[in-house]
Amino acid sequence: MDGVIFEHTNVWLELHKKYGTLEEGIELTKKYLKTNYAKLVEEVVGRLWKGKPESKFLELLNSIRYIDGTKELFSWLKKKGYKIAIISSGPKRLAAKAQRELGVDYIYTNELIFKDGKATGDFKWPIAAGRKAVVLRKLCQEHNIDFKDCIVVGHDHADIKMAKTAGFAIGFCPEDEELKRYCSVIVDKKDLRELIPIIENFQSQI
Repeated sequence: MDGVIFEHTNVWLELHKKYGTLEEGIELTKKYLKTNYAKLVEEVVGRLWKGKPESKFLELLNSIRYIDGTKELFSWLKKKGYKIAIISSGPKRLAAKAQRELGVDYIYTNELIFKDGKATGDFKWPIAAGRKAVVLRKLCQEHNIDFKDCIVVGHDHADIKMAKTAGFAIGFCPEDEELKRYCSVIVDKKDLRELIPIIENFQSQI
């Protein structure tokens, strides 16, 4: 989601900017993202963001724009009969916006909890670091989809396991060199219309 269909590559870091916690947030992310996600949640959501205003979070979400070609790609995918899922550690409300506006079938994301206009310090996080592929495999199994018929589009390190699971992986303006090694195709132009002929070619081979 972040950096693929929406412009910002990490919405949570953008929220740190809104809340004035960027410097400490970056340090905590470096320290815990890949080793102790629960601790990262505890420190950021439970301490840094607890009590912060929901209004700034909504401000951020309302400011985020789709990457060029997003609507055209999703319209084409729907016409072709594809099922589309967002699997992201980003915010549920942003994914829900894409679901409404683009016709996404399934969303699997994390959720920052607010009550009475303020962050409660709670966070629902089914998509921890490294769990994207677990969710992808479960989704395919539930809908009798062969992994080899699944296309993944990713751009950062967290997408590597999904790229290795799917039959076809597209790196979209990838930030991670290791991810590139597991992608069938790399797209460097930030325009999702570039994916249409790539997916058409893959479709013709299955």
